[in-house]
Amino acid sequence: MKKRVILLLTIMAAIAIVPAEAKKREKITPEQKGILTINRPTAEAHVEFLASDALKGRESGTEHGHIAGEYLIAVLKQMGATPLFGKDFAQPFDAYSIERKNAGFTVNPEGIEKIKKAPHRIAPMRNILAKIEGKNPEEIVVVGAHYDHLGYDEMLVGDKIFNGADDNASGVQAVLQILRAFLATGEQPQRTVIFALWDGEERGLLGSTYFVNNFAEIKKVKAYMNFDMIGRNNMNHRPHHFNLMYMPEDSIYKQWLLSDIQKHSLRLDPDFKTSEDFSGGSDQVPFFKAGASIAWYQTGGQPDFHMPTDECDRINWDKMVEITKAAFLCLWKMANNTF
Repeated sequence: MKKRVILLLTIMAAIAIVPAEAKKREKITPEQKGILTINRPTAEAHVEFLASDALKGRESGTEHGHIAGEYLIAVLKQMGATPLFGKDFAQPFDAYSIERKNAGFTVNPEGIEKIKKAPHRIAPMRNILAKIEGKNPEEIVVVGAHYDHLGYDEMLVGDKIFNGADDNASGVQAVLQILRAFLATGEQPQRTVIFALWDGEERGLLGSTYFVNNFAEIKKVKAYMNFDMIGRNNMNHRPHHFNLMYMPEDSIYKQWLLSDIQKHSLRLDPDFKTSEDFSGGSDQVPFFKAGASIAWYQTGGQPDFHMPTDECDRINWDKMVEITKAAFLCLWKMANNTF
């Protein structure tokens, strides 16, 4: 009798262990592998360097803007990322303006030809571009954020540097972390994904415009995801708030986000805004004009916009990281799902 009781207890214990062991062996999904790589320390490292006083506001066309680009290239190399063009992550281009200091710059060939006929200024700039080749290279999705800001003003009293922590080091860290998350999945996406860090946005969307006007495969671009300022609060009573903007026909982005917030327990409180016209505001403009679907993440206006007070100590780090996770999950679906 005693032997039977011991045998029964042994069998019951084994049965109890099986589900636990099975759970341990349960295959982790590519999305889960990716999202686990997105974290606050990485966000802080990228934003705090890009928005440091040492980079003097990383104005496009300047030495400090160039240093910011070198940092991004180094990060991409460390990840083992693949350049979009050949062996170089940088896509150099020149922007032109008339001789007056405060005149706007252009990358439009017709405008450049007119400007060249008189005394003029040239600003050397660089987009930083990486890719993950898809199984179907005939379709492309692009995710981007601008890395330039306003530089510094020696005439200012007090703080002279426009650090641009929210605008747009916050968006740059999202692109970098999402690229690392894609690589961590170990899976090749269905569509090719281009990871873009734009120069010259503050001077008139120059980098993204140059890319769209000169990318031979622009007609293959199905969708563009943009980040521009995802690090602050503009509603104290809603500390997890952000905006997701898209065209009315792309309500699938809303469905994906709401599902992912629940599935992955993301601490986010989104507002959804639709528009028929994305022809103003940020780097989504040239892609909208080229016919791509748009998903634009932002946390809205804040009092330090384009001010020297746009500093790291005002960033809502945890919310920024949660937005980055949500955007990775959306981009994964954009790269793999029918929509």
